[in-house]
Amino acid sequence: MPQTKDELPDALYGAAQLRALDARLIAAGTQGFELMQRAARATWRALVRQWPSANELTVLAGHGNNAGDGYLVAVLARRAGWQVRVLAVGDPRRLQGDAALAHTEALAEGVAVQGWSDQSELRGVVLDALLGTGLSGEVREPYSAAIKTINASGLSVTAVDIPSGLCADTGRELGVAVRADLTVTFIGLKAGLFTGDAADHVGELVFNDLQATAETYSDIPVRARRLNAANLPRPAARPPTSHKGRFGHVLLIGGDHGLGGAILLSTESALRSGAGMVSLATRPEHVPAALSRVPEAMALGTSSANQLMGLLEKVSVLVVGPGLGQAGWGRSLLSAAANAPLPQVWDADALNLLAGGFVRLPKDCVITPHPGEAARLLGGSTAQVQADRPAAAMALSKKYSAVVVLKGAGSLIAHPDGRLALCHQGHPAMAAAGLGDVLAGLLGALLAQGMEPFDAACLAVWLHANAGEQQGKLGRGLAASDLIPAIRQLLEEQAPCLK
Repeated sequence: MPQTKDELPDALYGAAQLRALDARLIAAGTQGFELMQRAARATWRALVRQWPSANELTVLAGHGNNAGDGYLVAVLARRAGWQVRVLAVGDPRRLQGDAALAHTEALAEGVAVQGWSDQSELRGVVLDALLGTGLSGEVREPYSAAIKTINASGLSVTAVDIPSGLCADTGRELGVAVRADLTVTFIGLKAGLFTGDAADHVGELVFNDLQATAETYSDIPVRARRLNAANLPRPAARPPTSHKGRFGHVLLIGGDHGLGGAILLSTESALRSGAGMVSLATRPEHVPAALSRVPEAMALGTSSANQLMGLLEKVSVLVVGPGLGQAGWGRSLLSAAANAPLPQVWDADALNLLAGGFVRLPKDCVITPHPGEAARLLGGSTAQVQADRPAAAMALSKKYSAVVVLKGAGSLIAHPDGRLALCHQGHPAMAAAGLGDVLAGLLGALLAQGMEPFDAACLAVWLHANAGEQQGKLGRGLAASDLIPAIRQLLEEQAPCLK
């Protein structure tokens, strides 16, 4: 059955695992051509649902199995009375096996097959059947020109299995990639459909397992798990006898001169996300603003690290970095935090100082880099991080023996033991300052309430992304503080207090 949105499976695979799944289906007795026919039927059904009044189809076909799917969709469209043309970008004489059979069937059905050129006219709905999941290097001519023609056409576009030019493993645009309105994907979900550049290319996503059974997936390693409302970790329920002492004491450290807003956002987020008690260590000049904005937090005006020592003995979780700066004041406070035997969240300038070798990361930490910070922590470039976000997240986790939240489109949560989770929710309106500060405070609050670091990171990222998606519907101009009440509401929906 077709599935969309949160009905999608949780398991995400890489291209190698998908080839193994396909081979296993065939070994179990399903002929390859039958699988191709199932994929074509699934694509055709999704396409007609998406554009019920359409009656013309242009298929751009390559020379692999992806092209075979396209030829068979053309057959179905022809039988339905549509005007159909296949523009062969790959030479049909290069087709082999099942794809060659599909081409023969299309010709027998009377489908018009023409060679593609940059003068070819695209009409109706465009079906991208150019390149499949095996692509890893940059798209070459004539495929790159064909993809650019599709993107410039202004027509509705359906991609078969994956938008051509998008890496199935990483979600990276391999030079150029089709911008689809609908992608119909098969057997297993590709990790690359949910992170990196994917959000600009996939459009509406429909999944069909091609009648694979649970046995098909057994023992095939999963690359990552997709977070959704059904599989989220949750904090323990709160009994009626709850009191503040049972839900942790978060200390947030940051807010150098000119940077006080960041730590106040984190503080308010921690408070509203259920921490039992919240303390704030910041520049003395920021204490009046803290008392005005978050009177429930205990604000300590801190001029030196020595003033933190007594407080560090009383709290259960630290959040360090928002507005910390990289000058002497921030360095001294970070050094004190690094020596405290407490679960910690490090963000922003704490990560920049870590990358510079100023401190060592303590145990039981969660770090929350954006791609630029991740690049500094790995000693590479932002482009290298974005080229393979899952690999970067895992490399960071292993290098620092920490749970890592690699922020960005398709945020990733990595554990040193190899677990990897992915959150593809969010909204373009979230491209604004301060949202990472809100996430750091939320994470600290969940740790304080007794969640394990990986579970806390997964839940925090999902809550944050979905709050942003909810508030982003109002359009651009989203302020980071807008997320805080939405996070509180979503958290209560996921883990309600007992009455």
